[in-house]
Amino acid sequence: MFIYGKNVINEVLKNERHIKEAILYKKFSDNAVIDKLNKKQVPIKYVEKHELDRLVEGNHQGIVFKVDDYKYVDIESLLVKENPLLVILDHLEDPHNFGAIIRTCEALGVSAIIIPNDRSVNINATVVKTSAGAINNIKIIRVPNLSVAINKLKSKNYWIVGTTMDGSDYTTIDYNMKTCLIIGNEGKGMSDTIKKNCDYIVTIPMIGKINSLNASVSCAILVAHIQNNKKN
Repeated sequence: MFIYGKNVINEVLKNERHIKEAILYKKFSDNAVIDKLNKKQVPIKYVEKHELDRLVEGNHQGIVFKVDDYKYVDIESLLVKENPLLVILDHLEDPHNFGAIIRTCEALGVSAIIIPNDRSVNINATVVKTSAGAINNIKIIRVPNLSVAINKLKSKNYWIVGTTMDGSDYTTIDYNMKTCLIIGNEGKGMSDTIKKNCDYIVTIPMIGKINSLNASVSCAILVAHIQNNKKN
């Protein structure tokens, strides 16, 4: 997998993640980065700008890393905190949404994000770039079946909170419990099967003329409220 972006690169250089190769624009002049690469004994390849453009989409700023594919965490190895918050993404498709949600969840202390194996965006260069490096500091779990995963969480005393356009006001629930928040697909929302597995269905009331929010924005509002509720 290729990754790029200043914040992402700096995060990778700070942690122990293996870098297979650093591919730099031949006029790349950030000596601090080059020194770190040399200390880590990372192979460096200098190329023309158009060669970097072919590797990734977006502003690579003259540097691209080749790294191992992201290693997902197994749900069985999830560390159980006293009062955790998990986020499930029900077949999210937009990598920018996924990256933004990762960044929000990491910043606000979400324990892990769970995604399905199929019909869902996976971790790629765009997701990593949009997360601004946050992906290196949060657990992401990929499961064969979301319903099975939800039932497993219920057996561990998690309460499942789904999101729709016509649920209860999200502020009326006491989240001081082991909580799993579900964010639905950008266009279709939560699937009927997942909805049936929810203990609560919530919505963010709209008072403006726009009657819906981007999935990552909705997630940010809900996660911030839930975490604040847990602290109180």
